[in-house]
Parts: sequence; C-alpha cells; structure tokens
Amino acid sequence: MTTGARRLTRCVWPRAVRRVRHSLCVVLVLLVPVAAAAETITSARYTEPTTRYAHGVLGDAVEHGALEIETKNNSGDALSSDTKDRNTRYVLRLPVERVFEDTQPRLADVDGDGKPEVIVVESHQNFGARLAVYTYKRLLAATPYIGTRNRWLAPIGIADMDGDGRIELAYIDRPHLAKTLRVWRFANGDLTEVATLGNLTNHRIGERDIAGGLRDCGSGTEMIVARADWQRLMAVTFDGKSLKARDIGGHTNRDSFAAALGCK
Repeated sequence: MTTGARRLTRCVWPRAVRRVRHSLCVVLVLLVPVAAAAETITSARYTEPTTRYAHGVLGDAVEHGALEIETKNNSGDALSSDTKDRNTRYVLRLPVERVFEDTQPRLADVDGDGKPEVIVVESHQNFGARLAVYTYKRLLAATPYIGTRNRWLAPIGIADMDGDGRIELAYIDRPHLAKTLRVWRFANGDLTEVATLGNLTNHRIGERDIAGGLRDCGSGTEMIVARADWQRLMAVTFDGKSLKARDIGGHTNRDSFAAALGCK
C-alpha cells in the first residue's frame, strides 16, 4: 500500500435521511495517485472490520467500515506509457453511524455507460439497511433505508429484467420478517421502486451467504428465491409492471439453489 496517500472528503446526503439533517460523510482515500483519466472498476472488497453495529445477521458481529475499489486506466493514447493501464486503488470509508453489512460487493453496469459500478448493502445505526450504488469516487444512487435499526435486506441480482434496456436491482426486504421481494429501476440518475411481491425469502439468520440469484434458461431473466416457509423454490419474473412467481420444486439445501440456477 502506498504511503502518503492523498485524502479527499466528500459529504453525501442520502435522499432517505435528508429531512433528518444528519451529516453523513464518505471519506475517499486515493491509495495510488495517478493523472486524471478514464478509469474502469475491476474489483471491490470490504475492509476495516468493525463491531460498531451489533446486529449479527450474517453469523457474527463483525461488519466493515470501508470499501476498497480497484480501477484500471484505459484512456488509450491520451495517457503516457507510465500511466496507461496502471491500477489504482480507492477506499470509500463510511462515517461511524454506518457499516457495510453484506457478504461481498457486486459489480454491474447500472448506469449504462459500459463500465461497472459497485452495489453494496450498508446499514445505519438508526435506520437499518439500504442498497447503495457507488462509483469509484462517490455514491451514485441508493434506496431509502428500511427505517429501523437492525433491519436488513438481501440482494438477489442486477440485470435488465424486462428487456427494456434499463437496469433493475432486486432484493428481499427483511428476509426474516417482511419477506418481500422489491425491484428498483435505475433511470435518470436515481433508483425508483417498480414492483413488490410478498411471501418470499433468500436468507436465514446466521447464514454466511445469500441464497439464490438470477438465471436465464432461454426465456429471459428469472429471480430464484425460496418461498417464505423454505419448503419450495420459486422463479420470479418481471414484465416491466408486475412480478409473477412460479413453483420450480422443493427446497432441501444450497444444492437445490445451485441446480435451479444451472437450469436443472
């Protein structure tokens, strides 16, 4: 890790808490200084373990306070040979009221610019979890916080689920309580909720991973989750307006999900 890193502080006001007037600053640390250039995110990981948010939904009380993002410069001839293709690492550090309460960051092109963003679950000490989308520099968009501490959400996946060219992000809202699938669409720089469906889940308290995900077995994107009682697996489709679930077989363990995701 390079010493003497340049530190930039950016204050981000999430829409869900603007009215409560909490100052929620994200600290951006540049670990490898480079010239200004077009950069593409290549990887992301959570760092700085912390126990400041005692929820333990993922099996222990350790969450993370920072997100480390690696990028690659790809501006072509505009860069010198010393700068071209150089990897750069950034750290987005959350304020003390927030943590990343998640299994791992996800990379997906949410805004349609051909480059991936980072999609994460972060939780607030007072307001619980939200789904957030970051570039390597800043918060791009986020859903509202659930509204109560120790309330969590479990992502399903990110894709153009209805084939209209816009990206949807899906998660289970409170997979142990509300058990509600929610789909949000990214458009015009913001996330808008477009569909919900109840009686579904993808996580049990203490599990280290999130079950299910997305598949395409030849007829479009399907979300693979469990029925709320964990007895059956469900494939859920989004037609641009509403969600439709169909039973695709019994559930026993993660092998059931693996088979379903493999279109078996």
